[in-house]
Amino acid sequence: MTKPHHPGFSEGEEVSRRTFLRSSSEAVAGAFAIVLLLPEGSAEGTDGADYDWNRHRWVYLVDTTKCIGCGSCVRACRSENSVPEGMYRTWVARYEIPAEGRAMVDSPSGGEHGFDPVTSSLNVRKAFFVPKICNHCRETPCTQVCPVGASFSTRDGVVLVDQEHCIGCGYCVQACPYGSRYINPTTHTADKCTLCYHRITKGLKTACVEICPVGARQLGDRDDPYDPVNEILATRRIQVLQPELLTRPECYYLGLDMEVR
Repeated sequence: MTKPHHPGFSEGEEVSRRTFLRSSSEAVAGAFAIVLLLPEGSAEGTDGADYDWNRHRWVYLVDTTKCIGCGSCVRACRSENSVPEGMYRTWVARYEIPAEGRAMVDSPSGGEHGFDPVTSSLNVRKAFFVPKICNHCRETPCTQVCPVGASFSTRDGVVLVDQEHCIGCGYCVQACPYGSRYINPTTHTADKCTLCYHRITKGLKTACVEICPVGARQLGDRDDPYDPVNEILATRRIQVLQPELLTRPECYYLGLDMEVR
């Protein structure tokens, strides 16, 4: 098994989450909570006037058997959301499984510019690409550790960060077991995938789903009985990353191998 690793950080920069959270407990205890008061049936910060977040429940589906590692999704995300260079809201990892030994995983520049051909001298029996994003968990640890309530879940199932209230402490970055958060070097606040909330509340697809040339990524709505993603979730064998953590991710995978974390 391989340790989940965000491409925006080097191995030497990663800090033990357990140690970090233990050392920060006193600071959290002294912090105050901010209650986010949002009007009924609306989505703050969007201009989708007719959007009702009580009528949607967003989920994300990745078919790893289709992904070709082209990096179009990563480039589209950066362009759509003004993601700083060296940081990623979504990225693609390549897994190479040799006949013997551990899986080799790489994600050069988050897979943004694709991948060079495999040059390993090992006997690689299979290789595949796995796109990754924030899992928008129902039991999300990032919102639980935020000392000011800046990380929160919307009623339609999207985990967001209130940039005005975030203090950039980094607790949520350390708490996320999927490595999907980072501190934005420009705003000095926590940043992550928003499922392109400014788009989906206006009836559009996320930028990564829109651009994928092979349909490896899909956005679904659990509250829409005719959504094709719901049929896949109900009839196909699907998996989530690290189910043992009980975070209840809402990002689902088809064709996921056991080596993927």
